[in-house]
Amino acid sequence: MSRTWKAPLALVMVAAVAAACGEDAAPQQAGSGLERPTINVAMLSLVVNAPYYIAVQEKLFEAEGLTVRTQPVQQSTQAYPALKAGDVDVVFANNASMLLGHDKGDLRVNLVAEGSRLTPKFMGVLVMPDSPITDMKGLEGHSLSVHVLNNIQAITFDAIAATGGVDPAKLEYRQVVFPQMAATMQKGDLDAIHTQEPFLTDTVQKLGARMVADGGAAPVTDLPLDGYFSLDTWTKQYPKTAAAFQRAIQKASGIAADRARVEAVLPTYARGIDPAVAKAMTMPTFGTSNSAERMQKLIDLMVEQQRLTNRIDAGTIVFSP
Repeated sequence: MSRTWKAPLALVMVAAVAAACGEDAAPQQAGSGLERPTINVAMLSLVVNAPYYIAVQEKLFEAEGLTVRTQPVQQSTQAYPALKAGDVDVVFANNASMLLGHDKGDLRVNLVAEGSRLTPKFMGVLVMPDSPITDMKGLEGHSLSVHVLNNIQAITFDAIAATGGVDPAKLEYRQVVFPQMAATMQKGDLDAIHTQEPFLTDTVQKLGARMVADGGAAPVTDLPLDGYFSLDTWTKQYPKTAAAFQRAIQKASGIAADRARVEAVLPTYARGIDPAVAKAMTMPTFGTSNSAERMQKLIDLMVEQQRLTNRIDAGTIVFSP
């Protein structure tokens, strides 16, 4: 289980000093009317977070008149109490977590900016080289790790499994955080791991692991994975601030389309990534726009799998300035 994050928060200040260049509409400058010019953001240290750290590095937030204070967390769920309490303004989280909280009425949220979308082989199921499991059918009845239970990995892989003639009910999901998956499987405590980049490529290169199922295959290719969320009351209270944050992230996501920029920024916030792994890993698609249509596809899949009790209207979740 993840640790609970308790206030008060020890926030790491990401300094703001110079204006950024770009071709988008004229940015907001400091003091130009943002309702909340300094915001607190809970962040993970994963490949999918690269646009945020590019925005910090390129001073894109500052160009919008924003100062961001970054609080690193191992799992986004650690930040939920702080988000509800108002100690954090924006949290980077996978979409399924936030939709589940919204559905229960526990976290009424808005997607301020889309994060990443699933590409083939960005996620995948790996086994040790001597494993008797050779394909997806062979996973039935075996233990399979996910970063968080009942979440985006299980949702997407259940859809892939069902399409491939595998009964999702026969998959034994176990919660293990991404950095610990490979070692846990190597010790024999897991039959297989459902991991994502850069852990996927790292495990293949270091353990000789084999991919037996592509976690980004049809029918979930291009499904939105994650994003930058706030409470819905926050975007209503601070719409100009939310719009400024969104513009900075979307501009940075455009920059992240150049994988060399992602490889360069990764060592600044994610420790221990081998440069050879960074060059070989599969990239997700980074979102340069918000799409209620894309979010609705995920919502409908979660309803079909009976994970949501209500068919949420994505238009009420996705923030549009």
